[in-house]
Amino acid sequence: MTPEQIVRKFFEEVRSGKNPDYSNQLMAEQVLAHQIVSEKEQTVFRTPEDYAEHVREMIEAYGDFSLEIQEFLVQENKVYVRWKQVGTHVGEIDGYQPTGLPVIQMASAVYRIEDEKISEYWIQIDRSGIQKQLERNKDIK
Repeated sequence: MTPEQIVRKFFEEVRSGKNPDYSNQLMAEQVLAHQIVSEKEQTVFRTPEDYAEHVREMIEAYGDFSLEIQEFLVQENKVYVRWKQVGTHVGEIDGYQPTGLPVIQMASAVYRIEDEKISEYWIQIDRSGIQKQLERNKDIK
């Protein structure tokens, strides 16, 4: 599979929440995950099993969310994806109790493919936007 096919399949099967365990077919045994949290970069190792559990936690928090790819660019072995995820606040998120109201997440990532597997990625999520929605939803509820 090409890098484009691998990342598209990753979004269709794993990141979408449809089949989180398919991560073991698309991710290397150890994936370097570079994340921005409160404007601080941190790098963690993720296994396919870790990632599948992460997706299951998203389903617990956001229910059966929808995922729309808004931009998809490929350059050699790197793939950039920007997406919009829309879910319903059905589980606790960052200490906020469920409201049953919609929560929208905007995010983007660059995935590096090596030996036909995702081996590294750099991700940014609009955490501030999510926080504002949770705060607003708490006040509405």
